[in-house]
Amino acid sequence: MPVTVLLVDDEPLVRAGLRAVLEAQPDIEVVGEAADGAAVIPLVRQLRPDVVAMDVRMPLMDGIEATRAVLRTVPEPPKILVVTTFENDEYVYEALRAGADGFLLKRARPAEIVHAVRLVAEGESLLFPASVRRLAAEYGDGDNGGNRAARAVLERARLTEREAEVLRLMARGLSNAEIAARLVVGTETVKSHVSAVLAKLQARDRTQAVIVAYESGFVAPG
Repeated sequence: MPVTVLLVDDEPLVRAGLRAVLEAQPDIEVVGEAADGAAVIPLVRQLRPDVVAMDVRMPLMDGIEATRAVLRTVPEPPKILVVTTFENDEYVYEALRAGADGFLLKRARPAEIVHAVRLVAEGESLLFPASVRRLAAEYGDGDNGGNRAARAVLERARLTEREAEVLRLMARGLSNAEIAARLVVGTETVKSHVSAVLAKLQARDRTQAVIVAYESGFVAPG
């Protein structure tokens, strides 16, 4: 089955460019478009896309609020990939904190766009981990000690030693297969550990878990 994508951007040329790049791939299908975040929820309910590629800045409802709305109201919500002009942008970090699974630069090369959609759909690796670290360092609340809310989440989680090790490797951007090779265990074992980490942190995905790891001070973002 192809990865289905909904494009949300107030610039028609951006939507047309993304559609051309993605529909050139045999395993990706663009199932719809919208010009503002306010239209996302009905389209997600109607089309059930696997991934929503959504501009972070739009006139009526931006990508941050649209992300929150989708995750709050849609059962089994899609993966959300925010599309942005600037990489080092507080809006991008707020979108990730709101629940977005990753971000994509509008100037990205076609191969990078396709890779981002596939990676987010699979959910087995962190998209642009170095950029997420930089964003956490600049916009995450608190200094190296992290903020109290994130520390409280981590303390309540009571991760085992192995789960903590897996979280550190996730924060470095390693995929499940790479973590398995590093720890000399099977991929299914790593998947079980990742699932346990997400459940204990009450994180929707590995991006949210990694943000908790950075903001709590468990992993240094530098």
